[in-house]
Amino acid sequence: MSLSDPLQPGSAVPAPQLVVRSQRVEGVAAALMDHLPETGGLAWVRRGDGHVGWGVAARLDVAGSNRFAEAQAWWKELTANAVVRDEIGVPGSGLVCFGSFGFTDTDASELVVPEVIVGRRGGITWVTTISGASSLAAPPELTTYEPEPVGAVAFADGARSGTAWSGIVADAVKRITNGELDKVVLARDLIAISPNPIDLRWPLRRLASAYPNCWTFSVDGLIGATPELLVRREKGLITSRVLAGTIRRTGDDAHDLALAASLARSSKDLEEHEYAVRSVADALKPHCKSMNVPETPFVLHLPNVMHLASDVAGVAANGASALGLAAALHPSAAICGTPTDVARDVIGEIEGMPRGRFSGPVGWMDAAGDGEWCIALRCGQADPDDPTRMRLFAGAGIVAGSDPEAELAETNAKLVPMRDALGD
Repeated sequence: MSLSDPLQPGSAVPAPQLVVRSQRVEGVAAALMDHLPETGGLAWVRRGDGHVGWGVAARLDVAGSNRFAEAQAWWKELTANAVVRDEIGVPGSGLVCFGSFGFTDTDASELVVPEVIVGRRGGITWVTTISGASSLAAPPELTTYEPEPVGAVAFADGARSGTAWSGIVADAVKRITNGELDKVVLARDLIAISPNPIDLRWPLRRLASAYPNCWTFSVDGLIGATPELLVRREKGLITSRVLAGTIRRTGDDAHDLALAASLARSSKDLEEHEYAVRSVADALKPHCKSMNVPETPFVLHLPNVMHLASDVAGVAANGASALGLAAALHPSAAICGTPTDVARDVIGEIEGMPRGRFSGPVGWMDAAGDGEWCIALRCGQADPDDPTRMRLFAGAGIVAGSDPEAELAETNAKLVPMRDALGD
């Protein structure tokens, strides 16, 4: 079955009929995150624009090898049956879903349509209300909230200690040297333990403030600020930002400029980056009339690290939605490896932990199929059974020239955003 094919009768959860209205609101100065209630908040914010939502008007939980196709079929049915009055008319107004997909076929994935969405784009703020077909909910009076600080957080090893994880990296390098594969991305986790239940709005606000150029997200307890845009589709233009190759910042501007120059010349990092760009370009090519694939990457400067980055762009050649494009791209070499199937098997064999939705697609989509899906990086998953705990995640791309201790240091740098966001 292709990504655009409908499901066979009876193979998907029936989609409800919804009534949707988007209306402009004036005089709203508060940041989008400030409107989130204590529980059940959804968020997608970059540079102050984006969406936040709450409540559940419709939801699809899905897993398995057909999960992307099932999600697309459900969304297609939902949008076809919805009654929409959209007074804004921009990507992200009207009927919108938030979503998060697991790294593997067996990991849980979901699409969520909130009851209320507050959106902002280009200086315009709007409220979307979504309800069942029998009624049209009145737009709520927007309220701002102040989250509780998390408190003094302790951190503990997750599935493996740093030393044990370095040993896994050494194993992977040996496999690459022996010719089993070219690259594999290995992840590790860290457990954050708070003395109080963690109010997710606290780290979300801090992430959005500290990393404005990243996409700060919250979907079903998975929160983070990711720098990597898997794919955006907007009015026929497809874009993807590929990151691979990382170096930690020191805080000394002159030294960091020298480090950026060394990163741009690093054969190990350039090799890792080339694999990632090639996998994205190959996956998008069938969906594009024309493409622009940069020959050389630029250095993306973030507060904690610097990455080699390339922006791949294309003109859409078919009706593939943003989610359909994300499905075609996942898993890319940037979060899995090369060749993909071999790397995925190696990850399953030696990584030693379930990733869940870490490194899977996370994002949003509207009724036109436009939207943004990023890779869930620099993130943490709230423990559904213990509100005082979260799993934090980081990974590193391993190639023949990788040094285990350097890769461990890279993961420590990538854990900094979530560690700092949870602190006082």
